[in-house]
Amino acid sequence: MKGEIFRFFMVWLLVFVSLCYCYLIKIKVRKGTRRLLLVLPVICLFLYLPLYLSSAHLGGVTSFFIAWLANFKLLLFAFDKGPLSPSDQSITLPLFIALSCLPIKIQQDPTSEKQPPQRKSREGPLNYTVKILLLAILLRVRDYTHHFHPNLLLFLYAFHVYFLLEIILVVGATLARTVLGLELEPQFNEPYLATSLQDFWGKRWNLMVTNILRPTVYEPTLHFSSRLFGRNWAPLPATFSTFVVSAVMHEVIFFHLVRVGPTWEITWFFLLHGICLTFEIGLKKALKGRRQLPAWTSRGLTVGFVMITGFWLFFPKFVESKLDVRAFEEYAAIGAFFANVKQKVTASFDQMIVLRSNG
Repeated sequence: MKGEIFRFFMVWLLVFVSLCYCYLIKIKVRKGTRRLLLVLPVICLFLYLPLYLSSAHLGGVTSFFIAWLANFKLLLFAFDKGPLSPSDQSITLPLFIALSCLPIKIQQDPTSEKQPPQRKSREGPLNYTVKILLLAILLRVRDYTHHFHPNLLLFLYAFHVYFLLEIILVVGATLARTVLGLELEPQFNEPYLATSLQDFWGKRWNLMVTNILRPTVYEPTLHFSSRLFGRNWAPLPATFSTFVVSAVMHEVIFFHLVRVGPTWEITWFFLLHGICLTFEIGLKKALKGRRQLPAWTSRGLTVGFVMITGFWLFFPKFVESKLDVRAFEEYAAIGAFFANVKQKVTASFDQMIVLRSNG
């Protein structure tokens, strides 16, 4: 475990140095092809660095943060777009690094006319406390999983992945908010309340990914498709293209975790959702809002569809590759580490008491 932590530290030291280099590029080189060529070596490095880590948690977080989010932000940065190139150009080096490699987005002025009205989320300290407690319960339940039906295990893994992902993202955002003193946008918005696939993927689930896929994939494809299909139907190929890219990036992250070639179930999961969401958008355009299901019905259908397809195509890969076993082994190692620290502190404290009593 010590060797893995050292490698993790070295990987992120290289990330820090690489982003300092990119910040220097921002100052010295104008946007365009030349800046892109100078950034490409960093993008390649960020795709390679997660392979130095074997930990499911450290490797997965690093892959998601730098191989996906940071790389997409750097592609936008090459053309002076995205979060690394704010309109007022007032971005410091610490802010540049944080925005590059952390899943955060600065909250825009809600009074701005350019900002669409946003649905208020009930996510907060109490909400996250409950999710941490539920995650802890799931970890304890692991000791009894040999009594569970395989489908129940997949159900528990689904919640485990959701709670863990949200907690990791909110911890990163909290650190950035504390250090930088900025108000940040939430990473999730109660996805279990989604009333459609468009609502789930576009406004509720992992919003940091949504925010980076929109300018890098969706908007360019929308602009190109508008010339071919017209503005009204251009969102359909743009939406499906976004899910194709998302599928590729999930396969990349999974490869970083398991180091074996893809079997494409994860790709099919996102392609299926891309097809269904494309159909949903087309149906809404055709009906023009004339018919709508009750909220409780659409909510049940949406969440049910996500869960069923996840049990079918997504979560079984975690079990087949034994990622769940590795993850719980890491939890056990962390628990043993803190138990050892506690034992040493207690022994030192007892020794101090003995020395004082003898003195």
